[in-house]
Amino acid sequence: MQHENSTNGYRFKRLSIMEKENILSLTKPISIRFNEVDSMGVVWHGNYVIYFEDAREAFGAKYGLEYLMMYDEGYFEPIVELNIKYKQPLIYGMTPEVYIVYRPCAAAKIVFDYEIRDPETKEVYVAGHSVQVFMDKNTHQLVLNSPEFYENWKNKWEVNV
Repeated sequence: MQHENSTNGYRFKRLSIMEKENILSLTKPISIRFNEVDSMGVVWHGNYVIYFEDAREAFGAKYGLEYLMMYDEGYFEPIVELNIKYKQPLIYGMTPEVYIVYRPCAAAKIVFDYEIRDPETKEVYVAGHSVQVFMDKNTHQLVLNSPEFYENWKNKWEVNV
């Protein structure tokens, strides 16, 4: 069973419901540092993007989908969509975790959903979603078909749609 929340036209799937096999996910602990908060002691909104990026890099290292490998294959992977839903503030000194889930897609895209949550209670502070596309690193043109290395990667992890 999957639940969806909608805010301002954006849809966020509840990740904790995901119990299907072949779901590629990773949990990355983070610590809220002093330089990441504003004068109220709350994480500045732009830092959530960095937490998502840290989770994507850790995911890539775990599953063999690293940025430098894709670059060596001849591609950039720019983010073309990024949605963040703030549910509760993150405060200086907290130690939440970022939970990232790969969402299989038939298109030439890399899609992730995120939750920043309490590591013990799994209470969600922030939910997010990102979409990356493939761009030829030499021509800077959008690539409409999944690159061969990406199709091979999806086959390896059995996440083809």
